Amino acid sequence: MSADVILGAQWGDEGKGKIVDLFSEQYDVIVRYQGGANAGHTVIVGKDKYVMHLLPSGVLHKNKMNIIGHGVVLDMESLVGEIEGLQKRGISISPRNLLISENASIVLPYHKLIDKAKEEKKKGGKKIGTTGRGIGPAYTDKYVRIGVRLRDMFNNETLLAKIEENLEEKNFLLKNFYGQKELAAAQVAKEAKKFAKKLKPYMANTLSVLNNLLKKGKKVLFEGAQGALLDIDFGTYPYVTSSNPTIGGVMTGSGVSHRLIKKVWGITKAYQTRVGNGPFPTELDEELGSKIREAGGEYGATTGRARRCGWLDLVALKYVCELNGLSDILLTKIDVLSILKDIKVCTHYIYKGRKTQDFVSDGEELYTVKPVYKSLKGWGSDLTKARKYSDLPKAAKAYIKFIEDYTGVKVSMVSVGPERDQILKA
Repeated sequence: MSADVILGAQWGDEGKGKIVDLFSEQYDVIVRYQGGANAGHTVIVGKDKYVMHLLPSGVLHKNKMNIIGHGVVLDMESLVGEIEGLQKRGISISPRNLLISENASIVLPYHKLIDKAKEEKKKGGKKIGTTGRGIGPAYTDKYVRIGVRLRDMFNNETLLAKIEENLEEKNFLLKNFYGQKELAAAQVAKEAKKFAKKLKPYMANTLSVLNNLLKKGKKVLFEGAQGALLDIDFGTYPYVTSSNPTIGGVMTGSGVSHRLIKKVWGITKAYQTRVGNGPFPTELDEELGSKIREAGGEYGATTGRARRCGWLDLVALKYVCELNGLSDILLTKIDVLSILKDIKVCTHYIYKGRKTQDFVSDGEELYTVKPVYKSLKGWGSDLTKARKYSDLPKAAKAYIKFIEDYTGVKVSMVSVGPERDQILKA
């Protein structure tokens, strides 16, 4: 019995989808354990590009079981669209290769309305930069014990009662605080059941399924959404997501014991990016930041928003390594840095007047830190044609070794492009 984990080691968008797609060949089961439809995973296979928001990346492989755990908040309309979209492209998706936890919480229309209205009501720097997909409000309902779960969709009495109870408060807020139209419980339930009907064949007790598969010796890979620095507990609060992309989310979002987890891979870009608002100590000025953005195609898979770009923050990366007990680092997009003659990495912060290597996880406090940089020599040559680690130039290898020495974690794979064959074993 063994399970491994792939999680994002930055603020998301590190290239997890491609890596999970590659790794899926070695596993029997791929599990998405947290987050919602606000996360976009992009996988490129030949000339085909696949963008998935809720489906585990393993669905692109035959004879793999894919599981959406109960730690996920489920946008049923989005998931049905994903499934049907991939089926039209010839990808086989059925209960034979996809199961959804019966206890997954559902994102409903009032969650999205409140999410958007709440963000719009905030001013300037107080905005979080939410995608407006209803993720935070859905998790809120889950934790105050009024959430609707997938299993509730098939009990008409329970479903209507829960939605009516929710709308007593939600409609008051929508009308009186946000100036929005009220929703009718019967109509919300009717629309939700339309999508639930299509998902019913996939619903299962995934806790039991997953642990039974592990007992049979199946290899399981856990796939996180977003990144560790967006973790609700350990990220740059309040500029974070509403779940735990970190290692703890694997256990609480799937029901698998920590004793079964072996490898924990953290994916990081060779530079830093962030979408939306929030502190970003190593963010570059618009000229150089834009240059890296264009070279790296740094636009959100879910929203299309331009990503902010900056130098690699090793203070933050080391924090993520220690927090999650990373066994390996997977370094992506090192090819993008080929456009630069010199490359900087952040090795310390100046925080409250002193130099430190301790990460500052409070979002407001992190705005006050000043990065201290180490300059490294660039390589100035195209890396995209490299197919072995030995093909990389000396300066690129030196950059990788600097990351290893600082974090104390081995960089075991390096990505030099979007294709499957552009991932090099170090």
